[in-house]
Amino acid sequence: MARHIERHLVARIGWLRAAVLGANDGIVSTASLIVGVAAAGTGRQAVLVAGLAGLVAGAMSMAAGEYVSVSSQSDTEAADLERERGELAANPKAEREELAQIYVSRGLDLALAHQVADKLMAGDALAAHARDELGISEHTTARPVQAALTSSATFSVGAALPLAVAAVAPVNGLTWAVSAASLAFLALLGAVGAQAGGAGVVKATVRVTFWGAFAMALTAGVGALFGVAAG
Repeated sequence: MARHIERHLVARIGWLRAAVLGANDGIVSTASLIVGVAAAGTGRQAVLVAGLAGLVAGAMSMAAGEYVSVSSQSDTEAADLERERGELAANPKAEREELAQIYVSRGLDLALAHQVADKLMAGDALAAHARDELGISEHTTARPVQAALTSSATFSVGAALPLAVAAVAPVNGLTWAVSAASLAFLALLGAVGAQAGGAGVVKATVRVTFWGAFAMALTAGVGALFGVAAG
């Protein structure tokens, strides 16, 4: 009999979230920075220096921020698991009943719920409580290093795209060229991210493009304002 194998997209949630966040932030923040500096009336060299500085600083910030935030999640998970381990050792009967009541709330009758709880706790009691009581599973557990490296790498790639456009676009049309290209990159990112996660492509594309356009328009306005003031 052929074995039925299912591959669920939730397994990608850890690295996919970090990858989309990093790439999106790289495109939006660097493009916004470039557009803002260019709108102030500076030359190409100043724009490229600002963009490159934004790329390096942003990549390091993403790595540090993701590592710290996801490490906090990991520490919380570890503390909950340690607390649950102690409760299992101190009062296994109460923990059995707690697990059974969870299954009752999901539709099992009490007798069957007790049988399921007994069977799972005989195998790996902590894993059963982690999954069904705490909501901690293999797919959702925090991975700080993976999140940090993924976000930093994808931020760098995302930031390099508007920076490359700024390097070759005509100076007098640099703002519009970077803006248009960055919106195209964001639309592509939204579509690819949605496809990888099994979500609706149109909704994701519109969402990421809208907020990118808003950020660039805002920074362009600020840059133009300071450019006029300086003039």
